[in-house]
Amino acid sequence: MINKEKMQIISNYVDSLFPNAKCELFYNKDYELAIAVMLSAQTTDKAVNAVTYTLFKDFPTLEALENAPIEEIENRIKRLGLYKNKAANIKGIVHKIITVFNGELPSDKNLLQTLPGIGNKSAGVIRIEVFKIPDLPVDTHIIRISNRLGIANSKDEPIDIERKLKKLIPESHWIKTHHQLIHFGRYFCSARSPKCEQCQLRNICNY
Repeated sequence: MINKEKMQIISNYVDSLFPNAKCELFYNKDYELAIAVMLSAQTTDKAVNAVTYTLFKDFPTLEALENAPIEEIENRIKRLGLYKNKAANIKGIVHKIITVFNGELPSDKNLLQTLPGIGNKSAGVIRIEVFKIPDLPVDTHIIRISNRLGIANSKDEPIDIERKLKKLIPESHWIKTHHQLIHFGRYFCSARSPKCEQCQLRNICNY
């Protein structure tokens, strides 16, 4: 397990590489982000953005999505994996926001996790992006980086890694570091062909 000093070195480096890192999912309304985050499971943000552009243009309100035949939603997202389940989740998310939350996306993490397809990580993403509430949700990129850099080990669950990172990083930096670590994993320390020769963290990397 690394200490706070080493974590600061990591944070400084990813900050130098990606000073303006931010969420890459496109959305205009709060509930659109919730849907996009749910759709992003096991696929890329780029693929999600390609389908949500049409989806949200054709069904521009919660009510329009609520009343849309599920087959119409499936047709617009079928290039994504698990599209039938995800279409059902869209209908479930929209229905619950309308009927339970009076048309407003909740900010409470436990309430967000009652929406279909929204787990701890997705709820954390929604909270930091929509409500600017400090959190540090862990995705596959952050899991990979954490294992390679000794922040975590292969036995750790995502929630374990989240807790470890939160102990190492000041709360005021959680949101920024979350985005920067994702960008680092997506564009630098990738699963395949990471840029190890260029990396300034090689001396503390297990990979």
